[in-house]
Amino acid sequence: MYAAYGGVYVSVALLWLWGVDGVRPHPWDFVGVAVTLAGMGIIMMAPRG
Repeated sequence: MYAAYGGVYVSVALLWLWGVDGVRPHPWDFVGVAVTLAGMGIIMMAPRG
């Protein structure tokens, strides 16, 4: 569950930076978010048992 929280937190932080603070993210920021969300997906979809 913490993986989902972390992925959402990083994504929302980037959107907040762009939308509210008016700071345009660097393309590598989007790469970082994509890697974070991919890692979140791997952790959340891992077989449990």
